[in-house]
Amino acid sequence: MLLRVALAVAVLVIFVYGLVDVIRTDGRLTRGISKPAWIVVMIVLPVLGAILWLLIGRPRGSSPQQNYRHPTAPDDDPDFLRNLEVRRRNEAEAARLKKLKDELDAKAKAKDADGGKGKHETDEHDTDGLK
Repeated sequence: MLLRVALAVAVLVIFVYGLVDVIRTDGRLTRGISKPAWIVVMIVLPVLGAILWLLIGRPRGSSPQQNYRHPTAPDDDPDFLRNLEVRRRNEAEAARLKKLKDELDAKAKAKDADGGKGKHETDEHDTDGLK
């Protein structure tokens, strides 16, 4: 009786481990047959499918834990910090360009208010030298 329970638990553990391993493995890395086919084999032949997966189908030299990247805090992630600096520079440049555009618009409005003439322009021309 105890042997049957232990055997049933071992079969269940092997089946679940194999199925989870197939599901977590990248489909491009499976060997033998495609990933969906491995899942079907695992469901139809639980123990034999798991054994075949571990011997034939599993990618060599890699485990799912090696492919998993743990999340890092933003201040520990160099990509985040690099993007943060780039974003800060872009925002500063956008603010500088907006300021220059506003100054240019203000000058254009001032010129329009003067009737299209600058501050130093007058209607009278010095023509004494031409006479």
